[in-house]
Amino acid sequence: MLATLDPIVFWHWWILAGLLLILELTAPAFFFLWLGIAAAAVGMILLVFPSIPLESQLVLFGITSVVAIFVWRKYRESHPQLTDQPNLNRRGHQYIGRILTLSEPINNGVGKVTMDDSTWRVKGPDLPAGSAVRITGIDGVVFEVTVAK
Repeated sequence: MLATLDPIVFWHWWILAGLLLILELTAPAFFFLWLGIAAAAVGMILLVFPSIPLESQLVLFGITSVVAIFVWRKYRESHPQLTDQPNLNRRGHQYIGRILTLSEPINNGVGKVTMDDSTWRVKGPDLPAGSAVRITGIDGVVFEVTVAK
């Protein structure tokens, strides 16, 4: 005998939404929130139109999930988070504008500087060791430098 499911009603979707929101609280992904909102939306639609078949409900859930995630991503792109320390987790960017002395000459565009307790590779114009350089950018973990004036 095949077991049949009783019809899925709006409160089933609301329970799923609640479970997804609880999962969001325990998982640091900030992803399940949008699935929970989509499940709640399907529950609201099912409250108004209770005769929607299960397959259509699942398709509607998938579509609203994708739309919710897409809308959130677009919103975040157009409203970037402002902070008083934008380079907090970007260590190399914190050093842009700093003037250093070359510990090894720049030959063929590559040299080294010592800063604090670290040695960093630099790229820029060929210069002898001991020259003062200004950090103008960073490419991965390599500083881009020019002659300090």
